[in-house]
Amino acid sequence: MFNKKDNALVQYIDPNQARVGMMYLDKVTLWGKKLKVALSKHTTVQMPKEGQPDAGLTKEYLNSPLHRYKKPLSKNYNNIFPPSATLHLSNIPPTTSETDLKHLFEEHGEILAFKFFQKDHKMALIQMAAVEQAVEALVALHNYELTSSNHLRISFTKSVI
Repeated sequence: MFNKKDNALVQYIDPNQARVGMMYLDKVTLWGKKLKVALSKHTTVQMPKEGQPDAGLTKEYLNSPLHRYKKPLSKNYNNIFPPSATLHLSNIPPTTSETDLKHLFEEHGEILAFKFFQKDHKMALIQMAAVEQAVEALVALHNYELTSSNHLRISFTKSVI
């Protein structure tokens, strides 16, 4: 928000997604502060008019490749989990090693475990020492460019290593 830079509005595609987002993200610690997630009196996020400055505060994700939940009834809806210390990594190219991935995540905290999927090395699980570290790693590294055609996809998981 322009006058309250420690606040933000997030508009979801439907009320159920908003409910899940609130339920999973309220009171999660990010960068040393607890998030407070609540319903807004605003029903939509006003995008700035073309040419109007917004100081980089407004982002539109409707047509973004980062938007995993825009297709109704997508299988992605079955894989929405609350923040956990273990992260699911996908879209990993064959040239990326366990060492490469660990090096990326070490900047965000201590790694307790790492495991490539047995049948598919395009996916892996990585367990951080704390949920807060995993949240920060997801925020920093989701969509990280591993190669020109492979951007790392990260999500929370219920799986354990």
